Amino acid sequence: MTLNYLEQLAIGIIGAALLLGLIRMLIGPSAPDRVISADTMSVTVTAALTLVAAAFGSDLYLDVALVYGALSFVGVVAIARVIEGGKA
Repeated sequence: MTLNYLEQLAIGIIGAALLLGLIRMLIGPSAPDRVISADTMSVTVTAALTLVAAAFGSDLYLDVALVYGALSFVGVVAIARVIEGGKA
């Protein structure tokens, strides 16, 4: 399997987005900054899974991306509710 130029560029951009999200999560001055960083990283991982699905030509990765996206959304909402002071 060889990747063309655009696929390599997409992998590089996704890697940079994950690195920037990780940096923000580590140095974020407040808890909401860290939650937003975690949400951004989960969306980026979902995008990476769809790129893997396109590269391998397999629909299984799209199913995994869908489930991962839904679970990460629920998790981020629960964490945000706890930070806000409500019950999860």
